[in-house]
Amino acid sequence: MLNKIIKLSKKTVGISDSENHMESSVLIPIIESKNGLSLLYEVRSEYLKKQPNEICFPGGKIEKDENRKEAAIRETIEELLVMSENIEIISASDILVTPFNTIIYPYIGFLRNYQGTFNKDEVKEVFHVPLSYLLSTEPQCYYIDVKLIPGDNFPYDLIQNGKDYKFGRGKYPVYFYLFENKVIWGLTARITYDFVKNIKNL
Repeated sequence: MLNKIIKLSKKTVGISDSENHMESSVLIPIIESKNGLSLLYEVRSEYLKKQPNEICFPGGKIEKDENRKEAAIRETIEELLVMSENIEIISASDILVTPFNTIIYPYIGFLRNYQGTFNKDEVKEVFHVPLSYLLSTEPQCYYIDVKLIPGDNFPYDLIQNGKDYKFGRGKYPVYFYLFENKVIWGLTARITYDFVKNIKNL
């Protein structure tokens, strides 16, 4: 048993309970525009079942036969109709763990020679926001209360104070970036915020 414990020193630290979360990867695409370096965003197709017309980064669920970075690249190729050689991954960005059993692994990357293409089955349109704007603009931030609600079969008899136990509460920040006629909010704004914050902290 001691030998097994010692072997833990070689284990890569993971995220607790990740096997019970949906894991996705996204790319934060950086392009050259007339306004300098910019982040590229998608508007999801209005015909999609989940989150139609929402603003997002290219990305999606990690398949069993690929790693996180490969998933971000594959999804970008599928959604923006680009070649893998046009995608240059710089680094991973901050991992986002949500209160609703989702883990998102963002990757920062240059999208070279992008010609404005996209898959119309998944994407309604694309647009870009100058990095200078994001660096100089503080997003609006609002909070959603996160409350623990035990299920009907929760064993209250096994815990101190039973049904009177005071479960913790939390606050979940929701960010909003307003750019021209676009509203970037939710997970995409959170990923944007983390990316911009990390640049500012360098």
